[in-house]
This record gives sequence, C-alpha cells and structure tokens, in this order.
Amino acid sequence: MRKALMAIINLQVFFVLSTAVCVSQVRPPATPRQDDVTAKEVITALEGAYGVDPGQRKNHTKGMCALGSFVGKPEAAVYSRSSLFSGSSVPVVARFSLAGGDPEASDTEKSPRGMALEFRLPNGSLQHMTMINTPMFFAAMPRTFLDKMLALKPDPATGKPNPEALKAFAASHPDNTGQATFLADNNPPVSYANSAYFGIHTFKFINRDNKVTLVRWRFVPQDGEKSLTDSELRSMPRDFLEPAMIKRTRQGPVRWDMLLTIGEPGDPQDDPTILWPKNRKELNVGTLTISSAMDQKGAGCEKINYDPLVMGDGIAPTNDPVLLFRSPSYALSFTRRLEGK
Repeated sequence: MRKALMAIINLQVFFVLSTAVCVSQVRPPATPRQDDVTAKEVITALEGAYGVDPGQRKNHTKGMCALGSFVGKPEAAVYSRSSLFSGSSVPVVARFSLAGGDPEASDTEKSPRGMALEFRLPNGSLQHMTMINTPMFFAAMPRTFLDKMLALKPDPATGKPNPEALKAFAASHPDNTGQATFLADNNPPVSYANSAYFGIHTFKFINRDNKVTLVRWRFVPQDGEKSLTDSELRSMPRDFLEPAMIKRTRQGPVRWDMLLTIGEPGDPQDDPTILWPKNRKELNVGTLTISSAMDQKGAGCEKINYDPLVMGDGIAPTNDPVLLFRSPSYALSFTRRLEGK
C-alpha cells in the first residue's frame, strides 16, 4: 500500500527534518517571518503523510553515504573568508537521498534527489550544505510545506490522498507551481553522479573586510547531467541509484564543480521559489570529489544532522523563513529518531 501511495503523490520536498548531531554548531538565526507554524506540526504532518518508521529520518528517508573532499579556489576569497576557499583539501562526508519519508520509495519517482555535505574545516568547525536537484523549492513559507503534508495525508477510506485536497492545495499555494512544473517536465537522473544540485536559498558571503555579498550556489557534475528516458522510467527497478553510485565510485572519483552566482540589488533573498535572472555573474569556486560510496547503515553520514544553518566563519544565512525554519525542525526530527519514534 505504501509503495502505491508514494508513487501517486510524487512528493516535492526538500532536505528538512532529516538527521543528527552537531546542533552546537548552529548559529542562532534571525527571527524569520512568522506564519504560526511549529516544527512539531510539520513533523507530525510528515508522519501523517508517510507513516512512522521508528529510528529513521522523517524526510529524505531513503539514502546512502559517501566520502570525499573539496578543494575551493582562492579566487572566491574576494567574496568569503571561509576556509573552504583556502585552496587546501577539506574532508567531506556526504549523503545522497530521495525526498519524502518512505524508505521503500522507488528511484523512478518524479521527486527531488538530494545531496547533503558536511565539510570538516581545518579549525575544527563545520560547514553544511544541503541541496536538491531542482533549482527552486516548492514553498516560500513554512505554511506551504505544512499544508502540502496535510493534503497528502491518506484518506482512511481509500488509503490514498484525497484528490480534492490536493487540488485545493495547488489552487491556494501558487509558490508550489515552479517546482511542480520542473518535476513534471524533467525525468529523474540516471545516477546521483549525473545530477546537478542546487542550494535553493540565498546566503551571505562575508570577506575579510566584512563586505557582504548575496550568493546562491549549485554543484554541477563533471560526468554530465543525464536523465532517464521515458522507457527507462517505466522499466528501471525500484532500487538502482545506490548500486549505480557505488559502482561509479569504484571506477574512479566522481566530481562536481561548485558554481557561485553573485546577486545584484533587488534580487530576492528570502524566497527560495523565485529564480534569479540568468544573466547574473557566475564563478567556478571549487571542486567536490566523491571517492567512495556505501549503504548508509552504520556509515559516516548516518548520525550527521545536515542542518544548513551549521556554518563556518565567512558564510551566513539570510532572513529566508524556510531556511531559518529548518534548524528547529531538524532538531525535533533527530530527537524523535533517537527515541526510536
């Protein structure tokens, strides 16, 4: 029943409410625009949509771990004093995943794929980046996220989401339209290694003179982007992404270029559903190398809380309400996971 349900809803969600430890590294965010949504409401709604899998992540449940390194380019220091861009190799613990709370989700579902990175900086601090493979998110405010989870709750009579509830959600939440359209128009990638990943939020880069620059980033695969054909979408097995990634890393390192987009006055900085104009300045500021990949059980990424507000010096959050909402949601999700709930 769960597999059939998840194939229908094609959930478009992001890397929230996932994981574990290092909350001490989270810098206190500014107060986000409030829309009276609590972390408890969102976690409970996710469980209502997907069911409860004790001891597992509430979202992006299905995933795998990977290990590698990142070498940033010193040219980026013009914008950020982060030690990411010292030119030295920084160890990385990564996690690749499918959006949604179903550990048995099919890898052919038209839902976002995620890449989460923990950079272990030379001074002992951490930098997290959590990304999805759509250039935009589906919610400008936490309320939209909550309302979508509520709309996805199965009707007890049918075991499926109520079509009228889904229709009402789409009609009343235009911020959902961009990502829904992108997912409908683009088939999923053939491999985690053949997908670009977008930071979706706007962040602040701060240089040694304390100058602040608004930026967005994405990681573009050197293997090239490649999507499943319609035929492959119908014929691929449920689980192909993890074995494909493990096989690929055994053939040699997998690399992504980190591309930084520089914002200009007037570019939205607090709405992850709106894209910046295509003519913005872009820089290649580093290379991510993944050297090995493995099942997540007992591996390095399993106990990491990939909270995007875990940041080292030189990078800071904007007042994006969705970005700021993620930290308390992650913390509650992790607590429930530790409690076996």
